Amino acid sequence: MPPSENDHKASLRQESWRVLRIMSEFVEAFETMVRLGPAVSVFGSARTPPTDRYYQLAYDLGARLAKKDFAVVTGGGPGIMEAANRGALESGGTSVGLNITLPIEQTSNRYQNVELDFRYFFIRKVMFVKYAKGFVIFPGGFGTMDEFFESLTLIQTLKAIPFPVVLIGTDFWSGLIDWMRVTLDKEFQTISTEDFELFHLTDDVEQAVQIVHDSFVGKRKAADKLPRFKSDEKVPTGEGTRVGVERRKGGRLREPYDDVADDSASEASGD
Repeated sequence: MPPSENDHKASLRQESWRVLRIMSEFVEAFETMVRLGPAVSVFGSARTPPTDRYYQLAYDLGARLAKKDFAVVTGGGPGIMEAANRGALESGGTSVGLNITLPIEQTSNRYQNVELDFRYFFIRKVMFVKYAKGFVIFPGGFGTMDEFFESLTLIQTLKAIPFPVVLIGTDFWSGLIDWMRVTLDKEFQTISTEDFELFHLTDDVEQAVQIVHDSFVGKRKAADKLPRFKSDEKVPTGEGTRVGVERRKGGRLREPYDDVADDSASEASGD
């Protein structure tokens, strides 16, 4: 039986309380994640068994990152997530699980010494990006693809200061990358050839760790052809993304406040 109009109105009256619930989830996550120090987010399938070679590679990655003093952040589930958390934890590092409440499939792994539970996917996604010095992405499904393409979007649109994105597994990723080159770049021109420099593809976990580490210490520049800005943070403030230029309705640029103030001062002084 469809909901009545009264039911609909009653549901809408709860919207303000929903905002507070969202806010509380953000606050808890911010207060936890800000204590981590440099971190790397690791993604991959929840369905990868411990006997799979990619499970072993993810374990090795987690251990190597921990030895480089990176916190390892995953979605907290089984498969690749468990392997990376386990490698970090058993190597004495910080192992973070950003767990999500789902009707099926997601069960938390036991290799986490920092745990957060999320009701909302979008808050969890912010935490993966905001505190990461790099992404390492193993074979996975829709969620893994989502994180991969979101990272490229943030970097390509200049919304985020570029960070290293490393794909593990040429046998898994090569087909997708070939399709991107042929269909997106050459046939439809919806991306540029330079966009393929926004990420790295390798089978070597040691190389993946080195790419992230070198970027963190300043030896390597992620997406080095993209512009940097004077306003980019030299020391992290927690903002997480670049602010950019606001627009008014109708497409007109909103003038920065400082520029308006300077113009007024010039007029007053007769310059």
